[in-house]
Amino acid sequence: MTIAVGQSLPEVTFRIPTEDGPSARTTSEICKGRRVVLFAVPGAFTPTCQNNHLPGYLKFRDQFLAKGIDEIVVVSVNDVHVMKAWAKANDAMDKICFLADGSAEFTKAVGLVLDATAGGLGIRSLRYSMLIENGVVKILNLEDNPGQAEMSSAATLLAQI
Repeated sequence: MTIAVGQSLPEVTFRIPTEDGPSARTTSEICKGRRVVLFAVPGAFTPTCQNNHLPGYLKFRDQFLAKGIDEIVVVSVNDVHVMKAWAKANDAMDKICFLADGSAEFTKAVGLVLDATAGGLGIRSLRYSMLIENGVVKILNLEDNPGQAEMSSAATLLAQI
């Protein structure tokens, strides 16, 4: 079942890249008592994710923060080392928190799985964005086509907040 507006995020442990190596961070640690923008991508470095989705959240970061957002996080079904390389390649390590969902535990728990096995990519995440307040989904924007980043774009979510 797909998560919906008004529901709480499931409790999972993500791996996050840091300068000192991988670290763990739970859903509660990220969301409790906070306003968080979360966007999910099918894969780090993939064309739409790299050229469109991530750059928008970097571009509008300060505007999100000015609207009371405590943190911007990106989730991908990639390992923590890939997420670190992606963050570094985009000079984003200290701007956005990169959450590695390597086994798709979070992605499966929220029911937003993209089965890309036919294309050789395995299980991935659908492309979406959320506004989360104290662990509860307040806005959910799900793309109809994972190759596009319009409904889940930073500009769209920013206008909704």
